[in-house]
Amino acid sequence: MKKIFTLLMFTILVSCNLNNSKQEAVEVSTLNASDGVYNIENETSYITWTGREVSTSYHYGTINFASGQFELSGGLISTGEFIVDMSTIKNDDLPTDFAKNRLETHLKSDDFFSVESYPTAKISILDSELISDGKWLVSGELTIKSYTHPIQFEIINSMDGWKADLVFDRSMYDIQFRSGTFFEKLGDKMIYDDIELEINLKTL
Repeated sequence: MKKIFTLLMFTILVSCNLNNSKQEAVEVSTLNASDGVYNIENETSYITWTGREVSTSYHYGTINFASGQFELSGGLISTGEFIVDMSTIKNDDLPTDFAKNRLETHLKSDDFFSVESYPTAKISILDSELISDGKWLVSGELTIKSYTHPIQFEIINSMDGWKADLVFDRSMYDIQFRSGTFFEKLGDKMIYDDIELEINLKTL
């Protein structure tokens, strides 16, 4: 009986792994793009952010752009600059307006992004490499508060617009609140340093 149970559990685990592999294999179709300067549409372009705690809980929300443009030259994304309006930080997962407002106010405070002193952040594109048609590896810089650090991320051109996933280490921008880089013995109160960004761009 024990052997049968073990075999059954193994079969279930293998089945789950196969299902996960199939889901991960699904990719967004990419589109070629012509050389030129692309200006983003502020009203429909946005960033989705996700921050995670060691306890496996997490929060997510959006941030809007103040402006943005990039240039394709010779089939490569050669330059670009995106100004992020940090005053538009919003939470989308908490169930009440009170909880949402409290978290949004905290994120804008000096514990996190010091929005009163630094109302914008900036993503700069310096150059890129072509991965495949409609997909590039971009090298650039991310500026938050008074700190600027190199970044790399992939960007694609799709039917739904230009999309990129970017992860940055908040400790490099002196965002210390409940960070294991700055404080010890936080236990399940620790918030991971990595902040995940999903960038969604619509161009004019």
